[in-house]
Amino acid sequence: MSDKNKIITSTLWSMLNSLLLLIIFIIVALVLYIPLSTYINEWGSSKYTQKELAELTAERLSEYKSSNEVVDGIHVATGMVYDKNFNTVKATCTSCHSSKLIIQNRATRDGWKDMIVWMQETQGLPELGKLEPIVLDYLAKHYAPEKIGRRAKLEIVEWYNLESD
Repeated sequence: MSDKNKIITSTLWSMLNSLLLLIIFIIVALVLYIPLSTYINEWGSSKYTQKELAELTAERLSEYKSSNEVVDGIHVATGMVYDKNFNTVKATCTSCHSSKLIIQNRATRDGWKDMIVWMQETQGLPELGKLEPIVLDYLAKHYAPEKIGRRAKLEIVEWYNLESD
């Protein structure tokens, strides 16, 4: 093989190698582009105008403020009594269930402890550790059994006789 043929062959192999690398690059780019196309297409383009973004931010800020509002000692968003341990109880309990479940129940400290043990044994509640006494104190203080009867005591009643035949 002459030197001229060797140069041509070498050049052809070099071009073929470059073409093969280009094809591999294009295939890899397509494989990556397909699942990421949504994000790539939205990149650099805003969905909102400045005015819409400002309105959305104000709305979210308003929702956040109202979610932390306390009126007459009651946290408005949850309906639970607000005190120094409220945030601990809210974080511990309402991450799994509604605050309404707490409010509708009444129990002694031992009763609340039994409910926590039941949730740990059957519902996957992890050990509360140092938080348990805080939660139990809060629940026993604010959601203890009410000491009222079935109805209020009758105070002033005007009795009258029914006539019977």
